Amino acid sequence: MINAHLLHNYAINQYFYKNLQNIKAMNFLKRVLSTIIGVGIFFGICFFLLILLISISGGSDSDMIVVKSNSVLELNLDKPINDYAGKFDYGDLTFFPNEPDYDGLFNIIDAIAYAKNDDKIKGITISNNSIIAGMAQTKAIRDALVDFKESGKFIVAYGDYISQKDYYLNSVADTIYLNPVGALDFKGLAMERMYYKEFQEKYGVKMEVIRHGKYKSAVEGYISQEMSDANREQISVFLNSIWDEMRKEIGESRNLTPEQLNTLADELAGRTAELALSSKLIDKIGYQDEFQAGIQKAMGQNSDVNSIDIYDYAEYAGKKPKSTSASDRIAVIYAQGEIIYGEGDEATIGQGVINKALKKVREDKNVKAIVLRVNSPGGSALASELIWREIEVTKKTKPVIVSMGDLAASGGYYIACNADKIFAEPNTITGSIGVFGTVPNMHELANDLGINAEQVGTNKNAVDYSVFEPMTDEQRALIKEGIEDIYDLFTQRVADGRNMTQTGVDEIAQGRVWTGNDALKIGLVDEIGGLDMAILEAAKTAGIEEYRIKELPVYEKDFQSILDQYTGGFIQSKEAILKEELGDKHYMMLQKMKKMTQMEGPQLLLPYDIEIK
Repeated sequence: MINAHLLHNYAINQYFYKNLQNIKAMNFLKRVLSTIIGVGIFFGICFFLLILLISISGGSDSDMIVVKSNSVLELNLDKPINDYAGKFDYGDLTFFPNEPDYDGLFNIIDAIAYAKNDDKIKGITISNNSIIAGMAQTKAIRDALVDFKESGKFIVAYGDYISQKDYYLNSVADTIYLNPVGALDFKGLAMERMYYKEFQEKYGVKMEVIRHGKYKSAVEGYISQEMSDANREQISVFLNSIWDEMRKEIGESRNLTPEQLNTLADELAGRTAELALSSKLIDKIGYQDEFQAGIQKAMGQNSDVNSIDIYDYAEYAGKKPKSTSASDRIAVIYAQGEIIYGEGDEATIGQGVINKALKKVREDKNVKAIVLRVNSPGGSALASELIWREIEVTKKTKPVIVSMGDLAASGGYYIACNADKIFAEPNTITGSIGVFGTVPNMHELANDLGINAEQVGTNKNAVDYSVFEPMTDEQRALIKEGIEDIYDLFTQRVADGRNMTQTGVDEIAQGRVWTGNDALKIGLVDEIGGLDMAILEAAKTAGIEEYRIKELPVYEKDFQSILDQYTGGFIQSKEAILKEELGDKHYMMLQKMKKMTQMEGPQLLLPYDIEIK
């Protein structure tokens, strides 16, 4: 028999136990909820502070950058240089500053030009150990420095170790210092190419290649284990062309003949500081403090020497009122990076952003002429054709002049060939009029791993190419047909734009790469000169004397890019994390592999990455 008293106590205990559990559960939920609310408030405060920081920075003006009297402009080009720093549109996020950046190539050049007539700037120091710029970009900066010297102000340079490209720039200086235990790399130009045919055969992963152009050697590494005679010829020709131009300019600055410089290069006459001095490649051997003492002496004053960084000075100069209030404009549209089918951004050329810019200036009554600045190895054939068409439409209402930078090759030349006039630097890499297509194939690797892919389709060609099956003759023939059609169209576009016959274009095409100097001889460009000459030509063609420059495109920025800019990458994208973990060099290799796998359709691309050593 069950005791009623015990039963009553048990019921009471159970009641309190259940309520206790409910109270604990409610307390737990309260703690979780309060934590969530706390985190939300924290991030809200952080976001508010971020907006406040951006608002404060957005309200800055040129007065925040002070240039003191008795100043030296420091030229230390230690980060990658784009032709165009960019203008950005933040959409509905109106609290973000809508100002251009000032670290592009032409911001640097404009700053040097402004410093020439700035009484506060007494001279320029160059302290480069590894300039990150192309050969044509380096020449453009060097030309600006040559012009600066006409003011009578000094330029001095220092290096612990001076690379060959740095020396090309530094040779313009009145005095070049080299660290006593340093070295000067002066040995002539070289390039290296990688070949993967045996690697592919060993591991069962290969690239199916279809191309037109015996020089179109972007894909040569996949189909051969050694360099072809045609490729060796074209590389040798353009390397020698660039080297000749470098020796000529260095010789003029250093009072040495091109022949003497060749001898010094063969003898590696800069491999020690003492040899570099005795060979007259440098002027003084000294440490950093001795270099600074030399600057003080050059200033000719006892007061302290003030200094200002080139990028700060570029912003200071860029925000100064313009010398003219003319309503007429010359639009400069920058096309920089690889050509992709899509919108594009500051690192890539998409038909979206470029065609919007062309349409905008075409419809702007104040814009009288357009300069298209091209710095591209090429890319998507389809995007190149779409940009070509927009230029063709624009030419009917306003003149279009092209200025070529480091690269205007393949698709980069495609979008330039129908301009009213084309300017190139002597060491611009251009041409590469050819087409290729690559398709990855892993059939052998799949077999080794025991993978078999089966396809079913309703029609003969319903089943697309599979990376797990060998490419059939029919598939290869279809791709080849598309390549030939695009090559035929490419050469016809060049023939029409350059007033040549298609046969004549084919003779200098075949994917061959030319320097600006050689391209002038064969009719691919009209004149040798930089962006400044192209702008003058645009004004002359439009019949105007007073004008201002309107720079485009304006790039749309998303919220992630804004976070990266204002948090120093603390809130990182997956790309930023990969770059941090792999390092710049390996990340670039990963990006190149990614680009190869993402190439869709025939490509008008430079035969290889131009990395001259």
